[in-house]
Amino acid sequence: MKQWFFILLAFTFLQSCERDEPMPETERPLLFIPPGFPTFEFEKGNEFTQERWKLGKKLFYDPIMSIDSSVACSNCHLPEFAFSDIEAVSKGVNGALGTRNSPTLANVVYHPYYTREGGVATLEGQILIPIQEHNEFNYNIVLIAQKLQENPEYVQMSLDAYERLPDPFVITRSISTFERSMISGESPFDEFQFQNNTDALNASERRGMDLFFSDVTRCGGCHNGFNLTNYAFENNGLYDEYPDNGRMRLTNNPNDEALFKVPTLRNIEVTAPYMHDGSINTLEQVIEHYNSGGSSFFNKSDLIQPLNLTETQKADLINFLNSLTDEAFLNDEKFRR
Repeated sequence: MKQWFFILLAFTFLQSCERDEPMPETERPLLFIPPGFPTFEFEKGNEFTQERWKLGKKLFYDPIMSIDSSVACSNCHLPEFAFSDIEAVSKGVNGALGTRNSPTLANVVYHPYYTREGGVATLEGQILIPIQEHNEFNYNIVLIAQKLQENPEYVQMSLDAYERLPDPFVITRSISTFERSMISGESPFDEFQFQNNTDALNASERRGMDLFFSDVTRCGGCHNGFNLTNYAFENNGLYDEYPDNGRMRLTNNPNDEALFKVPTLRNIEVTAPYMHDGSINTLEQVIEHYNSGGSSFFNKSDLIQPLNLTETQKADLINFLNSLTDEAFLNDEKFRR
C-alpha cells in the first residue's frame, strides 16, 4: 500500500509541475501588426475582440451567405493564395461568372477605399457588394440575418460578440473584423526593409529591388509605401479598347475611362492570374507587358513606357517580386477553415 501511495504522490506532483509550466508560443496573435507597419483603430462599437473575430471567420467560410447556400466568401478568396482566387474571374451561384479578378484581401485594413473603381468607402460597405450581386451571392443581407437567427450557434456567437441577435450590423462588422486581421508583412523583403536583415535578400533580389524602384522602370511610381501601392487609379495599357470602363463606371467622367485602383504587389507570386480581368497568367508575362510599353490607349499612364530590359534584368525583377511572398501569412493556421 505504501508503495502505491508514493507512486500516486509522485504522479500527482509531476502533473502539478506540468500544469504550472507555461505553454510554448506556437501561433501569432489573432491581430498581428508586423514591424514597420502602421497601427490602426477599429470603429467605435466594433473594437477588436476574439468573439467578433471568430464569428466573422465562421461567416467568411459559410455558404449560408449565398441564396442557395453554395458559395461563401472563401470560394473567391483562398487563404493559401493570400485570399485571392486562382481563376481569372470567380464563379458565383449557379456557376455565374464574375466580371473582375478577385484581388488579395491581404492588408485590406489599410485601404482608403474598395473595389477596382474605388466606389466603396468602408470595408463594411464592401461586404455588401458580393451579397447583392446577381453573379455572386445573389442574396439580401436581411434574409441572411433571418437565417442566422434560426441557428442557435449563430445566435449565441452573436450575443457573445455584440450582445445582440444576428443582424446586418453583426454580419458586416464581424466579417470586417476577421478581414482586418489579414495582415501580411513578414516576407524576405520585409526582413530586409524593416528588420535590417541584410541577408534576407540575395544578390539577384537586391538588383531587382533596385531596378524596381529606379528611374529605369519607374515601377515604384505606383507601387510604393509599405503596402507597395499608392491606391491611385491608373491605366497600364493592357488593351487598345476596354470592355470594362473602370472608374468611369462610378464617376461617368470620360477622363476616368479604364482607370483601375493600383493593387498591392504583396504575395504577388501566388495571386495569379493578374490584372483586373485575370487576363495574364504568369509574372514573366506581366514583365513582358510592361517591357513592351503596353498599348496606345489614350488614358494610359505616362509611367508606362518601353523598358528594353535585358533577360538578366527581367529575371532579377521576378526574383524581387517573389521576395514579397509572406510564407508565415500563407501558412497561418488561424486563417484556415
